[in-house]
Amino acid sequence: MSEIINITDIKDMLQKTGERYSNNIAYKIKKGEGQYRLVTHKEARDEANSLGTALIDMGLKDKRIAVIGENRYEWEIAYLSVVCGTGIVVPFDKALPENELRSLIERSNVEAIFFSGKYNEILERIYNDKIGNLKYFISMDLQESNDKFLSQVELIKKGTELIKNGDRRFLDAKINPEIMNIMLFTSGTTDKSKVVALSHKNICSNLMDMAHVIDLNSDDVMLSFLPLHHIFECTVGFLFSLYSGAQTCFSDGARFIMDNLLEYNVTFMASVPAIYELIYKLIIKKLEKENKLEQFEKDLKESESLSMEERKKKFQYVNDIVGGRIRTLISGAAALDPVIWEKYRAMGLNLLQGYGLTETSPVVAVETPEFNRKATIGKCLPSLEVGLIDKNDEGMGELIVKGPSVMLGYFENEEATKEAIDNEGWFKTGDLAKIDDEGYIYICGRKKSVIVLSNGKNIFPEEMENLLNKIDGVKESFIYGKASEENNKEDVKIYAKLVYDKDEMQKVYNASTEEEISKALFKKVIEVNRMMPKYKSVRGIIVTETPLIKTTTSKIKRQEEMKTIV
Repeated sequence: MSEIINITDIKDMLQKTGERYSNNIAYKIKKGEGQYRLVTHKEARDEANSLGTALIDMGLKDKRIAVIGENRYEWEIAYLSVVCGTGIVVPFDKALPENELRSLIERSNVEAIFFSGKYNEILERIYNDKIGNLKYFISMDLQESNDKFLSQVELIKKGTELIKNGDRRFLDAKINPEIMNIMLFTSGTTDKSKVVALSHKNICSNLMDMAHVIDLNSDDVMLSFLPLHHIFECTVGFLFSLYSGAQTCFSDGARFIMDNLLEYNVTFMASVPAIYELIYKLIIKKLEKENKLEQFEKDLKESESLSMEERKKKFQYVNDIVGGRIRTLISGAAALDPVIWEKYRAMGLNLLQGYGLTETSPVVAVETPEFNRKATIGKCLPSLEVGLIDKNDEGMGELIVKGPSVMLGYFENEEATKEAIDNEGWFKTGDLAKIDDEGYIYICGRKKSVIVLSNGKNIFPEEMENLLNKIDGVKESFIYGKASEENNKEDVKIYAKLVYDKDEMQKVYNASTEEEISKALFKKVIEVNRMMPKYKSVRGIIVTETPLIKTTTSKIKRQEEMKTIV
């Protein structure tokens, strides 16, 4: 496993690991075709210190400061410059529309915002409208400040000079690890989203826990793909990479994922199931093109009796497609299809499923090379306890978690905090689960998503969506319950919304009109129905080319999606 370094806060983490890995490459940043900027661990920490010093000099000590932008080095330096001695960091979702960004700026009461160039026009309008308490607009891209926007580059230079002249206000800043230093808005519309209050203790306990179970070290290359404002990427990707002395590279997006794996010789990645499904499809396409698919399928059958190390050697030709150096792949943020998990492990690719929530900083449980089992999320982390409440006859109940990574609460929302965390500190996750005798946790579905039929049977949409998504031509699916009046008795039936690929529908079914597509897909749905108990049968479908409404980590926004169904 990783080397375990005891830390009290993120500043302490940067200092201790910075001394150890000072000359190692921390970031490899693409500057152009075949051109890269290499940043050492020492240089990254020095830039964060300089920027933090400049922020304090601007009067931002103990203030709230937002960060918004795509995954990039400047985002991470901005985050560190705030959280390690200046004030409270407020990461914003990069996909926010302008009206929601305005709302969050007011709600969070931020006094400064770091932003990338794509937000120039929006933030110029916000600057002119003088929204909330926002005073400073700091561009990640400007080389020189102008009359509206400050340059992050210039602020780093200014902070460097201040430190040279003896300014130690940021360097010597004391961190209270027990109080809120990170404000995170949950996904959803801004008027309904809750604000999760996290402390340095929350984050650092999670980093040390992960070091006990995840093997990441200074020889590893991490690909940053998921949005950095999301706690999964922020802790497991960004901060854990710095903690372990690893190197971070930034993905160019889903379309370029295979190119990036090869280009950077990636060894470690934390991502969502949709990306691992995409990578698997691209591997199959590549093998088909090279006439190796028949050999691959034969090797898969023979791999069952082999160890992971033996599988890795046998499938080196597959590993070479994804860069040749993959050691660990972590899947989180949504349920991973057990079939995909099996395929990866059969190929000798160490795909491990984890589970967590924003409110738990985030990781609660994760599989390890030693402890992994199909359809589970592994066992809980060393410093955490888990349990089940309101168990049914099958041993399924709501998963609860207790430990140092559980949030301080929902900011300025005592009622929601009391509802989520009981008097003994147990946090209710809202997920239904089972825990076996060996401590493996099986997530059954989201409590709020469960469809309860009139016969009392529970339907977990995610389980059925996994099956429908395997139908040729189906990009994604959404299972929902629809009530009808029969014999004066409310009866809920199961329906599905299927998002189709027009080209695939033409190619596979020779279907081009919506009516032809609907008929072709419903025939396939009937075949899926035969694989399930009768009460789970899908009674009707809606077909569309419009993607489902999702969060930035590809979770379906079920309540929002239901509003689109007439």
